[in-house]
Amino acid sequence: MATDKEFATYVQDQLGQLGELSLRPMFGEYGLYLNGKIMGFVCDNTLFLKITEAGQAILGPDAPSGPCYPGSKPYFILDSIEDTDAMHALFNATWQALPLPKPKGKKTQKKK
Repeated sequence: MATDKEFATYVQDQLGQLGELSLRPMFGEYGLYLNGKIMGFVCDNTLFLKITEAGQAILGPDAPSGPCYPGSKPYFILDSIEDTDAMHALFNATWQALPLPKPKGKKTQKKK
């Protein structure tokens, strides 16, 4: 089941105060980016966040997790995102724990 556009917009509205938040369409679902870093996914109307030690410290050892699509590694499953203060703390801690994306290499033109 693909994510509803309304749910994706709801996620953006709830987390929009964090910084440059974007949802990029991917295979009928969405990749969630914050200030240039991939943070997780929105799949099947569920928010999935990358698992980090910082996030685990906030959510606790029994935080729900699972794959966001068949064959993916586990992600935190965030069922409730209404508490924006808690979500901001969780996303900021996770963002700090994740590495910056690798710069893309320059494309070279082929010689004819």
